[in-house]
Amino acid sequence: MKNWKKLNHAEQVARVNRALLENINFSIDAPLGYPASKLDGRVFYDDAPFLKDAPVLSTYVANPNHIGCHTTGTSENAFKGSQKIEKETIDILATAIFGCEQDGYDGYIATGGTEANLQALWMFRNYFMKSFGAQPAEIAIIASEDTHYSIAKGSNLLLIDWLNVKVDFESRQIDVVAFEKQLLEAAQLGKKYFIVVCNMGTTMFGSVDNPGDYTSILEKHQLAYKLHVDAAYGGFVYPFLAKENLLDFKNPAVSSITVDAHKMLQAPYGSGVFLCRKDLIENVLTKEAEYVEGMDLTLSGSRSGANAVAVWMILVTYGENGWFEKVKVLQMRTDWLCQQLTALNIDYFREPNMNIVTIKSSFIPESIAHQFDLVPQKHTGKNDWYKIVVMDHVEIDQLKKLLDQLKEFMGILA
Repeated sequence: MKNWKKLNHAEQVARVNRALLENINFSIDAPLGYPASKLDGRVFYDDAPFLKDAPVLSTYVANPNHIGCHTTGTSENAFKGSQKIEKETIDILATAIFGCEQDGYDGYIATGGTEANLQALWMFRNYFMKSFGAQPAEIAIIASEDTHYSIAKGSNLLLIDWLNVKVDFESRQIDVVAFEKQLLEAAQLGKKYFIVVCNMGTTMFGSVDNPGDYTSILEKHQLAYKLHVDAAYGGFVYPFLAKENLLDFKNPAVSSITVDAHKMLQAPYGSGVFLCRKDLIENVLTKEAEYVEGMDLTLSGSRSGANAVAVWMILVTYGENGWFEKVKVLQMRTDWLCQQLTALNIDYFREPNMNIVTIKSSFIPESIAHQFDLVPQKHTGKNDWYKIVVMDHVEIDQLKKLLDQLKEFMGILA
């Protein structure tokens, strides 16, 4: 589905209704073997007239279980209709946004970026163990200090070490010389296999890693690696604004990608996405799930089909051109904010193709930070930065109010 199409509301309703007709209908059918049903009718009224024009709500009430991965093998036949919508969603993401070849991917709608990152680490750990006979002590994660905390969780859960790579305070790019030294020290201690996590938009700074900073050194020393891209925040922004993107599937070094639909796409929370190339996800097959039709290849197991429908509806409501226009507006608002900060000689960091602006804390008193709900880099100890995320609801008027407060703090007349 290289062509990411826009659908009107009537077309969306018809598509979702057709999918639900292919699913088991717990209001009519009486399957005896499933530990599932529609949502409780005493709480969730399934005959409400507005549901006929509300596909996502209709899907929530119908309560399809999307257990498994629907891009490979078979899946639970009872929910085949809405599973097809999830597969269409993954197809748009993998091919139209992240440049994968048709049918060259697997993936699923996860509960969030944390799960998707854990899925990647788990998959690659098992890949090295199964393909090379690696022991967990021989495997290490490589990721910068700006990386999302889910990587620390994964290191802890999977019992594999994390090489925490330092970044430059101003540029937020990794120190390549220090990294090479750190890598060689790890190799001398017995590390042989590496899971590299590159960021497409870090949570605090929106900074974007150059994968070559990692891979060139790993290849120089002939060390085995797999490269995962954490695009949980930047995945719905950076690919549309960057002229050159080294962090998608067009780069042969990239093996998997995380993206969060419940951030920039404004889907309901619990709508993360895991994507990977073919012939990798089988490394996390849980053979013991014998009663599940098909292969249980996901960390979460049972998951809501309604979230997949919600993500699909947002994507087809905009289409590729409509989404580009939306992101471009946010970029222009972010550009405007940065121009104002520069004029005030306020120090900040901003990746030009992202919509996060992170300001040094010395320029913002805590009272103003609290007034505008700015997020600190640290809630305890010395905090060096506050971030502003220019989301859909953040307009120039709100940004101007913040700037006026900063001018007053600095003793500059508005």
